[in-house]
Amino acid sequence: MSFQEQVHSAPTGRQNRRRWRIAWLLGIGVLVNYFDRVNLSISQAALHRDFGIDAIVFGYLLGAYNWTYASLQLPIGVILDRFGVRRTGRISIFVWSIASFASGLSRGIPSFFAARLLLGVGEAPTFPANAKAVGRWFPRAERTTATSIFDAAAKFASAIGVPLLGVALLAIGWRWSFALTGAISLLYLVYFWRVYRDPEDDPLLSEEERQYISTATEEVHASHKPIPLLRLAREPKVLGVAIGFGSYNYVFYLLLTWLPSYLSTALHIDLLHSFLYTGVPWLFATVCELSIGGWLTGYLIHRGWDASRVRQTVLLGGMACGLGIFGAAGAHTPLAALAWISLSIGGLSAAAPVGWSVPSLIAPRSSVGSVGGILNFSNQISAIVAPVLTGYVVAITHSFRWAFAAAAIYLVLGILAYLVLLGRIEPMPPVAVELPAAL
Repeated sequence: MSFQEQVHSAPTGRQNRRRWRIAWLLGIGVLVNYFDRVNLSISQAALHRDFGIDAIVFGYLLGAYNWTYASLQLPIGVILDRFGVRRTGRISIFVWSIASFASGLSRGIPSFFAARLLLGVGEAPTFPANAKAVGRWFPRAERTTATSIFDAAAKFASAIGVPLLGVALLAIGWRWSFALTGAISLLYLVYFWRVYRDPEDDPLLSEEERQYISTATEEVHASHKPIPLLRLAREPKVLGVAIGFGSYNYVFYLLLTWLPSYLSTALHIDLLHSFLYTGVPWLFATVCELSIGGWLTGYLIHRGWDASRVRQTVLLGGMACGLGIFGAAGAHTPLAALAWISLSIGGLSAAAPVGWSVPSLIAPRSSVGSVGGILNFSNQISAIVAPVLTGYVVAITHSFRWAFAAAAIYLVLGILAYLVLLGRIEPMPPVAVELPAAL
């Protein structure tokens, strides 16, 4: 079915919007688990007071979550393809909820570190599962828009989470702020348990919409066998998106974990205002992702523009704007710093939903989870390195200049990977997916 046919045949009416309710369910989940992630980034002063940690130790704590998160990405993709989003998601949410409570109960650095490792275990399936769910619920023409909803939630979580959790930390202490995010996570577990089903199992899905989803998401490739991980990892398109998206995630995690500290230490802003100012770039990023990466991309594709060219333009243009992080390296005022950082994370956020939709656009349904796992494995290597390397650089140079410059260099490599390896965003050649499914 062509993009135009998908648009014209899309069911209308309230009873035919179940797939979009699922997209918002996934978005709320990302919002909640990013509250858990950003909670630590606002706690540096409190942990220094209670545990005596320095910038290097804080960098390791910030990156600890990503160690287990990254190590589980490849097996999680296989697990998702085998057991599905619903079952895997329920266990995932429960584990990350317990990890949040465990952080608040920590009595020292070892127990806090262990709680962050557990958080990584719990949240490891989130983005590969969301990518797989979008592939099940949405036709190709709608996937970038649907993806923008849950990925924008990661930015919105920082826009509202850092100020709100920062105020909570100042009012009730860091331990209770972690307990608060744990309680919110348990509430989301109840919500997800009640709502999420795959399209074929959802009793609230109208027959008209069920037929539309079934027809519009028909398998592109002839083979339905899962492709071996090692075979996928050698595919140029998979390598291209993994390297490119890894460079995006490096900047994302640098800002997610260090932005409040950068504003308070490098620009000498008091702690409360650093929490409030941190929300500005993330709010801008949320708007850019929903309006450009989501709405505009979907609108142009629906209007008949070449889908691959539209997605490539948004992907590469957003990455180019991400180089604004280098401008922040030379900023001397809060206004200049926030302007450069907003340009950087805004552009990258506009590109993000395109990147997250790529697994379901280039791989057969049976291997979308595995491609998503490879993509997120690369992401999390960057997420591990970014906070730790930044901690060392700041401790040695007493400046964020070189930390931001390193991020800009990585982005250049990511842009080249998108251009040379990924190329057109379209299904991999059938010959690449019809090999025997054995590692």
